[in-house]
Amino acid sequence: MSQTSVALKVDLNDNSPLYMQIARKLSDDVRNGRYQVDQALPSERSLSELLDVSRVTARKAIDQLVEQGLVVRRRGSGNYIAPRIEQPLSNLSSFSEQLQQRGYRPGSRWLKRDVVIASSDEQLSLGLAQNTKVARLERLRLADDVVMAYEVSVLPFSVVPDPGAVGDSLYTYLSSIRKAPVRALQHIRAMNATDVLAKQLGIPDGQAVLFITRIAYLESGEAVELTHSYCRSDHYDFVAEMRRAP
Repeated sequence: MSQTSVALKVDLNDNSPLYMQIARKLSDDVRNGRYQVDQALPSERSLSELLDVSRVTARKAIDQLVEQGLVVRRRGSGNYIAPRIEQPLSNLSSFSEQLQQRGYRPGSRWLKRDVVIASSDEQLSLGLAQNTKVARLERLRLADDVVMAYEVSVLPFSVVPDPGAVGDSLYTYLSSIRKAPVRALQHIRAMNATDVLAKQLGIPDGQAVLFITRIAYLESGEAVELTHSYCRSDHYDFVAEMRRAP
């Protein structure tokens, strides 16, 4: 018997629906590292033959993993383990840079790119005067076409007078105009996704997400970027290296 068949063996004493049993066992295998990121799962046909269940049951099991964000479907190709980003907190890097370093293809699905008057919170965070214009960039961030985060970035109009000029990477644009930040303050907390946010991220209403606020600064100390990111907690890990003080 193969390692896969052993891992997916169904417990006949379990009274829960077969598709839930299969989904739990596959989920455990993914979380325990038996499957690697971007590795293909057994097909619905293979699972149905392996476990002697119907293809409908196998499909429902995989549907559960897709809903959990552990698996992504690729049309015409199959089902694959979804991307996961491990972001070190000590490095200042863009979303695109993080993905490229890990071999993913970054992308953006633009929702809005506007010039507006800064809100009071944005004025405070960026050190702006009242009625100052800002560029507000609202988008979904993607890794290999999988939605990873919903993001709203606000920058002074003096830095980004034309929001449409910003491509997939904001930091690439800022580097091109010599306004790339050199340091940032970042706050992270957990929150439950609202109905609107859940629909944008493709997750169940109320699921936990990581809410990240970043204020980035130029060498001069001028605040150049305020970004609010809502990251899928099933795709993101944040890692911090700590040293004990002497």
